[in-house]
Amino acid sequence: MNQQAFEESAALSASRLESALPLPNWRLVLALSLPVLAQQGLYFVVNLSDRYLAGHLDVPNPEVLKAVQAAQTTAHYLAWFITCYTVLVTVGSTALVARCIGAGERRLAVEVTHQALLLAVFLGALATLWAFLGGVRWMVHTLNLEGRAADFAADYALILFGLLVFQTIEVAGIACLVGAGDTRTGLGVMVGVAVINLPLAWGFGYGIGPLPNLGFVGIALGTALSHLLGGLVVIGVLIRGRFGLKLEMALFRPRADLLYRLLRISVPSGFDSLSVVVGQFWFLAIVNQFGDVAASAHGIALVWEGLGYLSGAAFGTAAMTLVGQNLGARRPEQAARAGWMACGLGCVVMSAMGLTFSILAPQMFAVFCPQPEQASIIAAGVPVLQLVAFAMPPLASTIIFTQALRGAGDTRVPVVFTWIGFFAVRIPLAYYLSLKEIHLIAPFDLFPISVDPIQGMDYGLYGCWIAMVADIVVRGVFFFYRFAHGAWQSQRV
Repeated sequence: MNQQAFEESAALSASRLESALPLPNWRLVLALSLPVLAQQGLYFVVNLSDRYLAGHLDVPNPEVLKAVQAAQTTAHYLAWFITCYTVLVTVGSTALVARCIGAGERRLAVEVTHQALLLAVFLGALATLWAFLGGVRWMVHTLNLEGRAADFAADYALILFGLLVFQTIEVAGIACLVGAGDTRTGLGVMVGVAVINLPLAWGFGYGIGPLPNLGFVGIALGTALSHLLGGLVVIGVLIRGRFGLKLEMALFRPRADLLYRLLRISVPSGFDSLSVVVGQFWFLAIVNQFGDVAASAHGIALVWEGLGYLSGAAFGTAAMTLVGQNLGARRPEQAARAGWMACGLGCVVMSAMGLTFSILAPQMFAVFCPQPEQASIIAAGVPVLQLVAFAMPPLASTIIFTQALRGAGDTRVPVVFTWIGFFAVRIPLAYYLSLKEIHLIAPFDLFPISVDPIQGMDYGLYGCWIAMVADIVVRGVFFFYRFAHGAWQSQRV
């Protein structure tokens, strides 16, 4: 496509976007969220496939199988860490590109896209270096995972971190396109990633055809290779140009002013997301104390609970885009209406997911635990999945309003909500409700005194999930109030 044709295409895309703004909010929200919802659905299918593979691998005995499934739970958290880490580039990219598009500064949006990709390469390489210098092994040890399960989890994560640069490029490019109003390209890329990921994971997991039988780590290799191709496709799309965003070699030089604006939005969001990771890892360390059965049940319940979480993330993406574009166009009231509509629709979808958990929890667990030796995992996991069904409405508030506030550039106050929810509610309650005795340890042995243990409720895994639901409710209320207060409407980015 020549430059003149590209500029005409960009102008046409922009005019379509501007003409779409007077449409009803529910249509705008659905137009943006449905492709992302489909994208998240593909992500869920891949997770489902990986979890199914982990529970059906050809292993020597049932104890090794339980170790693999426990490792899969920790590997799931480590993959979650990667997702939260990429927030350091994605949130700022979407918010800033959306503001530029809303204000009619399309050339600046192109320049922001180049800086976002440079930042993605740097962050991806930095995380890879950290992982191979011992970061992954240290993290697995910190999470109280031991023996074969710890080795499985570390080997799995190292493969993901080895090709992380391509994944950060993939998500950064998609985030810029979302800010421009294009959620379909991300869907197309994720379709390709899923189509490639599934056969590769199964091929390396079982040694199908010419592929080597790598067992559990083969699942990770399939994931890493699919994201490598996804990153290359995103670069190809941006080279051709899409929604007014087109790569130019001359613009691939660091610009301190734009990097500062990107990081000014993303760093608080990244700190918020990494605070969630710290809280989640601490929470997992508590769960892992109860052994491989509890860890496996916890991981399977999280996979299914992800149906609700990913649905909320889709509507949150729509909220972030519409809030950012409307504030860029100086329409704060329209931005607020879009945020409320996104939360309302997301709450309906997530509540339907919760009803599904409540009714079909035993069957959902049976998918991953087909052998009689895994009955203990089903018995431990079904009650917690049924419990979290009641948390779907406040979880919708937490996820969607977090994204809406990020679209506005309001990324600092939410960090406080995260700290309160995790470190004042979830973690203390998890200790109290799950353990029989809570032993207080004086820091660094500074106080040589004997402290009697505190008596806990001894509910085990179920107690941990009660604490998790309490945290979700508290943060849901806080985020609801923050968005309703309206202070985010005056944020500068």
